[in-house]
Amino acid sequence: MNPTRFFLIRHAIVEPSARTVMYGDMDVSICAMALAQDSAAYQWLAARLPEGARWFTTPLARTRSTAAAIFAAGYRMVEPEVEPRFVEQHLGEWQGITHEEFTARLTAPPHPFWPHAADERPPGGEALSDVIGRVGPALEDMVEQMPGQDVVVIAHGGSIRAALAYALRLDPHQAFQFSVKNLSLTRLEWHQGDWRVVSVNEEPPLSLP
Repeated sequence: MNPTRFFLIRHAIVEPSARTVMYGDMDVSICAMALAQDSAAYQWLAARLPEGARWFTTPLARTRSTAAAIFAAGYRMVEPEVEPRFVEQHLGEWQGITHEEFTARLTAPPHPFWPHAADERPPGGEALSDVIGRVGPALEDMVEQMPGQDVVVIAHGGSIRAALAYALRLDPHQAFQFSVKNLSLTRLEWHQGDWRVVSVNEEPPLSLP
């Protein structure tokens, strides 16, 4: 049987006002200016993704808008399904506060590559281990329901890192060591009992205009 192939894309960069706060899984819009500037990236993704794939987004508008931009760039339009388990980490009571205020509330030193430690759990929110705990079963369910198929998921930095951690059996601290940029592509494959990481954080070639 062919492997089940996952194409995980982090959504486009969000609007400037949202970037001034820790927005977590708040429903914020993508940046209109960046949408126009990143046309080459959308064209690259449209050509890079396999035809006939099943598409999924999270419930948040920024993933749906990113999918729509890829379709507009040339990928044959399909109706994406919604998979809420791939949503971004929920920051609880700390969601929506400024970066400075967020830093002041931390109970542990931040991760070298992230604003907070991997095991930091804001009041009423999630630690990265919680994100891994819901993304892993989502991947397993997709493998069971779509064996041998291609699956595109427009997701978030946190949930893509969680998918990598699940596939590689990494701890949350190690998961934050992956760079997952906006509009980057990460590929996983399920081969009858084993996960294979094909690529992480693929970006459009620099030669693109």
